[in-house]
Amino acid sequence: MNRRPQNGSVMSGESRQSTRHRRLFWNLRQRWKLLGLFEIDQEHEFYPLTCDLKQGLKQAIQESIHSDTTIALADEGYSAKITQGHEGFVMRTYAGPVFSHFRQSLGISEESFTKSLSCNEFYLQFISNSKSKADFFLTNDKRFFLKTQTKREAHFMLQILRRYIEHFQLYPHSLLVKILGVYSITYAQNKKKYFIIMQSVFFPDERITSRYDIKGCKVSRWTEPEPEGSRVLQVFKDCNFEGNVICLDQQRAWLLLQMELDASFLQQLNVIDYSLLVGFQPLHADEKNQSWSLANLIVRTKRSVNGAASPTASNTASVPGTVAGEEDTSERDQGGTGLMGSQEMTPANHIPMKKLKAQLSIVSDTSDIIAQNRRLLPNYKNALHVVDGPEQRYFIGIIDIFTVYGLRKRLEHLWKSVRYRGQEFSTVSPLYYSRRICHWVESHSV
Repeated sequence: MNRRPQNGSVMSGESRQSTRHRRLFWNLRQRWKLLGLFEIDQEHEFYPLTCDLKQGLKQAIQESIHSDTTIALADEGYSAKITQGHEGFVMRTYAGPVFSHFRQSLGISEESFTKSLSCNEFYLQFISNSKSKADFFLTNDKRFFLKTQTKREAHFMLQILRRYIEHFQLYPHSLLVKILGVYSITYAQNKKKYFIIMQSVFFPDERITSRYDIKGCKVSRWTEPEPEGSRVLQVFKDCNFEGNVICLDQQRAWLLLQMELDASFLQQLNVIDYSLLVGFQPLHADEKNQSWSLANLIVRTKRSVNGAASPTASNTASVPGTVAGEEDTSERDQGGTGLMGSQEMTPANHIPMKKLKAQLSIVSDTSDIIAQNRRLLPNYKNALHVVDGPEQRYFIGIIDIFTVYGLRKRLEHLWKSVRYRGQEFSTVSPLYYSRRICHWVESHSV
C-alpha cells in the first residue's frame, strides 16, 4: 500500500492556499483576456501596486509643482532625478521639470493630472493581444495610460527626450503619442519596475465603434472578431482594416504630410515597430453638416494659431490645440445659434481659411503655421489626436516608439526574410518601415 510522503513533499496549508489563489487568478485572467478592460479592485493581483502608484505619483507631481521652472528645458531638467521614500516602497521621478513643462504646454494642468492619477476610483487594466509583456493600466476616467517598461526602454526614452520635445516645438500638431512622465517604483528586495505615463489616443472613447493598430504589413496582422453583439473591447489589425477607408476630404493633405514628418523623425531615431492607432466614431447629423458658428471658428483658429489652451484660459500653451483641464467644451452649437448667439456657418456660406485669417487680428504671420504644418483643430477634447471627416471622427496617433533597430532586430529581419519570403512583416529597416506606413496611410485615405 502506497503511503503519502510525510516530509518536504507534504503540501502545507499555506501552500495549498497559495495554489488556490493562483488558480483563481488564472481563471480570472482568462476572463479579463475576453473583456480587454477590467477594474483593478481589492481582489486583483495589481491592486496593492496601483494603490502605491497613486500615492507615489501624487507626491511626485506635487514636488514638480514647486520645482524650479527655470531649469525645465535646461540640462539640469533633463538629468533631474527625484527620489521619494514611502512606507514599503521608493518612487523615483526622471526629468520631472521637463515633463511638467511638456504637460503644461499641452494644456494639462498639474491639478487635473493629479486628479486623474490619484483618484479614489479603481484603475483599469487593459489586456490586449499584443506580444508585449508590458502591463497596461488606465486611469478610471480613461485619460491616461500607465505602461510598464524595461530598463532599456525607459533609458532610451530619457536619452531621446530632448529631441522628442524639440519635435513638438517644430510640429505642435504631431501625431506622436504624448509621453507625460517616466518613473520607477522599487520594493524592498525586489527589482525596480519602470513605467511611463502617456495620454490615451482613444479619449474620450464613449462613441468609438472600432479601433485599429496599424503597422503597414500583413504577417500576423489579423485579429479574430468576436461574435456580433459581443461587448468585448477589441483592437483590430491591418488585415481587419481591408475594405475600410479614412475619409478626410480637405484634411487628407495635412495627415499625409504629418505622417511623413513623424515617421521621418522616428527613422532618424533608428526606431521601428511603432503602430498607427486609428479609431472610428460616426458623426451626429449636426456634426456632419459642419454647422460651425463664426465665433466657434474664431475660437478654433485662435487655439490652432496662438496656442491658447482654452478660450478662457489665462495662460497659453506652446503646443497649440489643447483644452485646458480637459473641460467639456462642446464641439456642437447649441440651439441653432452657435456660440455667443452668432450666425451659423454652413457649407453654403463657409468662409475660406485664408479669408478667416485675414479677418482675425490675432494672425500676424502665417509662415510659422505653414512651416509647422498646423491645422484647424476641432473644439473637442484630445484635439491633437482628433481629425473630423465628412462622415466620421477619427482618433489617430502613433504609439510604441521604443523599439530600436539594433543587432537583435537585424538578425530577426534576416530570419523572417527566410521564413516569410515575399511577404510583408514588421521587422524591417527604419527607412523602409517609415516609407511603408506612410504609403499605407496614403493608400487607405481619401
